[in-house]
Amino acid sequence: VQLQASGGGLVQAGGSLRLSCTASLRTFVHHALGWFRQAPGKERQFVAGISWSSGNTNYADSAKGRFTISRDNAQNTLYLQMNSLKPEDTATYYCAADVSGTRIAVSPKSYNYWGQGTLVTVSS
Repeated sequence: VQLQASGGGLVQAGGSLRLSCTASLRTFVHHALGWFRQAPGKERQFVAGISWSSGNTNYADSAKGRFTISRDNAQNTLYLQMNSLKPEDTATYYCAADVSGTRIAVSPKSYNYWGQGTLVTVSS
């Protein structure tokens, strides 16, 4: 499975961005999906995840109430709507797929496929 992330950019604090991640194969629909982010000099951290059926979602505390993860299996696409952005949200954002399907893992080690990353920069 190849994942292609897009939608990053420069935004002012308080603004919004919508990230997208498109998968190359239909098997995508059976995978749980997640968004992670990595700031320079820091470890990659979990942001949000969604089960294959969209029945379950999970968010990092830093994302709760501001970010919304969703997926469109008909379009093989994962989304992350980010509102009320803060300078501390600045990072490269990665989408990832976990072939397990049902669990929403928070460890990057649980994910089998990764997109190339899209940079989000939030100015103060």
